[in-house]
Order: sequence, then structure tokens, then C-alpha cells
Amino acid sequence: MLEILILGRGGQGAQTAGNLLARAFFEGGHWVQSFSTYGGARRGTPVMSSLRVDDRPVRLRCNITAADAMLCFDDSLLDKGFLAQGGDEALIVVNSPRPAGDFQPRAAQRIIPVDGRAIARRNGMGKVVNAALLGAFAAALGAPDLDRLTGVIRAFAPARKDENVAAAREAYQLLSPATEEA
Repeated sequence: MLEILILGRGGQGAQTAGNLLARAFFEGGHWVQSFSTYGGARRGTPVMSSLRVDDRPVRLRCNITAADAMLCFDDSLLDKGFLAQGGDEALIVVNSPRPAGDFQPRAAQRIIPVDGRAIARRNGMGKVVNAALLGAFAAALGAPDLDRLTGVIRAFAPARKDENVAAAREAYQLLSPATEEA
């Protein structure tokens, strides 16, 4: 079973990203469980989306405490508390222009920064980074495949469908070579 955590601030699109990722895995034939937690339930407060993905029904009904993969929408949220929710070898993609060496992972966690905001801007998305981050996350994780992910984004993005798909594709291609080398 693959356990995923997505952390962002209210209004950044982390919940939407979690729903799109869950849908892409589901359309790929996987069983998916998805749930969200909201901090103060207002814009700017931390929110988390949690996903479990498996090839058989997911019956586990508790919080994720040792995620296999994590996506962080705001590098200011990438603190010891969030990192502690990841497994010892968790893959962590963080929206940041800073280099990986600026972050302090625990154990053998691997942090991959991607400048989602720059990718979003280049593709006409302004500050809306969720499609770019989903593309980068899928490339780093090796799933779901790009065509399935962009198909879900095109079908369910509330606006700017072509721009969202372009941002996801650019971010995916940016990380694909690094993922193959790792």
C-alpha cells in the first residue's frame, strides 16, 4: 500500500490536488482512500490531504503516520512535525526555488524541491501551483502516468484546462530525467 500526504495552506489547492491524484490512481485501476484535515478552516491555515493507494480494497481507517511519499505546497510548512509523519525513506516533493541542501530531512528521506510557482507562471497559471506540483510529484513517484494524470486534470480542473495540463507536463518533464538517475 502506498501512503501519501499532501500539505498546503488553505486556498493553495492542496485539497484539489489530493482529489485529482486520487482520481488518477483510481482511473488507473487502483483502490484509493482519500481524506482531508483542515486546520482553522480558513484561507492560509495548514490543510492536509491524505491518500492510500493499493491494488486491493483499502480497509485501514486511521491517520497516516509513516507516509511513503509527501507533497508540500509551501516550504515554510516543511518542518520537523511534517517530516515526522513521513517514513524513514519517504520521498518528499516541496514547492520551493531553494536547493535540496537547504532542507533537513530525517533518516533517509529524499527531498526534491521544484519551483512550482515559476512553472505555473510560465504556463499562464499565476500563483496556482497544484497542477505543476502534481506533475512533478507523479514524475518523482513514478505514478500515476503522465497521460492519465493530465487526462484527469483536463476533465476536472475548474478553469484554464490547457494551462493546467501544460504546467503538469512541464513539471513532469523537468523531474523525469532526475528520477531516472536516482
